[in-house]
Amino acid sequence: MSLRFTDARLVCPESGERNGDLVVAGDEIAATTSAEAEGETIDLGGAILAPGIVDLGAFAIDKAAFAFGGIVRVGLMPDQSPVLDDPGIVQRAAMMGKPDLWIHPIAAATQALAGRDLSEMATMQQAGARAVSTGRTWIEDSGVMRKVLGYARDCGLTVIAHAEDGRLTRGAVATEGETATRLGLSAAPALAEPLAIARDIALTEETGARLHFRQVTTAAGFELVRQAKRRGVAVTCGVTPAHLFLSDIAMSDFRTFAHLSPPLRSEEDRQAALAALADGTIDVLSSGHDPRGPEAKRLPFADSAPGAAGADTLLALGLGLVRDEHLTLDRLFALLARNPAEVLGLDTGLLRPGQPADLIVIDPDRPWRIDADRMAAQAGNTPFDGLPVQGRVLKRFKGGVEH
Repeated sequence: MSLRFTDARLVCPESGERNGDLVVAGDEIAATTSAEAEGETIDLGGAILAPGIVDLGAFAIDKAAFAFGGIVRVGLMPDQSPVLDDPGIVQRAAMMGKPDLWIHPIAAATQALAGRDLSEMATMQQAGARAVSTGRTWIEDSGVMRKVLGYARDCGLTVIAHAEDGRLTRGAVATEGETATRLGLSAAPALAEPLAIARDIALTEETGARLHFRQVTTAAGFELVRQAKRRGVAVTCGVTPAHLFLSDIAMSDFRTFAHLSPPLRSEEDRQAALAALADGTIDVLSSGHDPRGPEAKRLPFADSAPGAAGADTLLALGLGLVRDEHLTLDRLFALLARNPAEVLGLDTGLLRPGQPADLIVIDPDRPWRIDADRMAAQAGNTPFDGLPVQGRVLKRFKGGVEH
């Protein structure tokens, strides 16, 4: 089947932004010109046509939330039940999104994510794993982390790491500072992040592996990544909207929806994150989708589980960064689609002939209000509850088929 999109505002991380047409043949993009095509014509009336979002590092398969947010591909973290540390489990996870969603499992770097014995990366890669990860936690043993990086390098897989020194963050639910002191919360120094990053960058430089920090959230952490990139180390990093829009002040009312991992940082670190976004240090913007039900969130702050639902709000908050002139629209889709695809070794995320026809149509100006009680996600725990935003997905295509 062929589709011809006309009067589209095409947004591509590679070729930029322009008005025009796009033709799909079967499951691929056939042309980005006004070429004639048999089949259905869809007049977009000036709406944005962009690559479907590749959400790197989600913790749950949440089809309704991904559809609402324009997410077509999901890099699924290994922190599942059971853990993605076995080829059969990885293979089943990869099948769970069909037919309307691509699931790309990220396998556990160590068995049961315990940080001791290496997993069978090669066999899990054959089963469909696109990367390996330390999961929600840091690998404390430097010898084990060195072996993980070396093994992953030999397999051609990227290691996705959690960047906090677990010996400093054990038992903590917040970042040390005025807010944590005033609330009486157990807190860890922000230094826990650059300590972990410095070690893992050194090991990556020595082994020649590829390393992606799923989230970097501190000024010192961004500076380490920035310097490593200048030296040519194969390191990339991501962030979620929460650490770009919110500081630890958001925890002031003990609202557990602001209990995240890594925890919200100081205003100085938030400003550093925006600067890292602007100068290209940050490569990936992801949802960090980790919906938690009331049984995990309706608890005292210190007893609640960290995590938030992010898939519904990722695009709208990203468009807010464009409106605030922190980045351009084509750069936003590099962060949302092309760059995360590259981390996973996928050739997608561009509006180029031959690319998969994973596409979204967006009205960037349509206003709506984030409502925790009415989200598409499995749970409505969002730190952005009540925030007015702009930008809605109108259509979503996977392999040329609307879902």
